[in-house]
Amino acid sequence: MTVSGSKLSIGVLNDFGRLQFVKKLGAVFEHSPWVAESAWELGPFRSKGDLHEKMMRIVRLSPAKRILKLFRAHPDLATRLAVGDYSSREQRSAGLDRLEQSEYETFMSLNRTYTGKFGFPFIMAVRGKTKNDILYGMNERIENGTEAEWNEALLQIERIAGFRLDDLIDEPTVEEGVDRHA
Repeated sequence: MTVSGSKLSIGVLNDFGRLQFVKKLGAVFEHSPWVAESAWELGPFRSKGDLHEKMMRIVRLSPAKRILKLFRAHPDLATRLAVGDYSSREQRSAGLDRLEQSEYETFMSLNRTYTGKFGFPFIMAVRGKTKNDILYGMNERIENGTEAEWNEALLQIERIAGFRLDDLIDEPTVEEGVDRHA
């Protein structure tokens, strides 16, 4: 899926069939189009916020194994491997594609330590952050307990999904039952 193109209104998105809806929103949750597919059944949506809330409810109510699979679908930060369009753009905006070798090695070491401790990659909504902000966050969060970090990973995914929906959807709300010709 590409992340380029014009934004849609929530009204247009509500008119999409399942396949078109999933094609447009399937990458909002990293390599997890099942979230968009499940959300489609909960439409129509009153607003971008309503859609976001319903998508997050789907994630939070999923079995732990499925949530873990979603966590593990996220790439390591600062990886030099190919990642999805959204992740690539988000990591570039934080300067993670321009690390010096020593910085890269620090990130990779922290990624390995974090994944070894928690069983999933470090997840952070990096939009608007610098590489130093991210390193600070990694160093702080690696000290968390498993439950706290699980909850933090969900919060970060919520932020990431919100940013991605902002990129896709222009119109904030649809007023239900309003006669626009009155």
